[in-house]
Amino acid sequence: MATKLDKAIKRELEIDGKSYTIIMSPEGIKVTPKGGRIGRETSWRTLLGNEGMGGGMSGSGMGGGMAG
Repeated sequence: MATKLDKAIKRELEIDGKSYTIIMSPEGIKVTPKGGRIGRETSWRTLLGNEGMGGGMSGSGMGGGMAG
């Protein structure tokens, strides 16, 4: 069972040698360069679009399982 996202969590991610801070909250997700303030932010509703309103995620590139 997954843990409910009821408060903001912060994680670090490195892509191509650059570090980013990822903040996930019940409202949405924010990505900023590590040490920076200005980043990209979006709500879960915007990220999921109509799929978050009861539709499936097939064809969106976000669904599916892990390749193995």
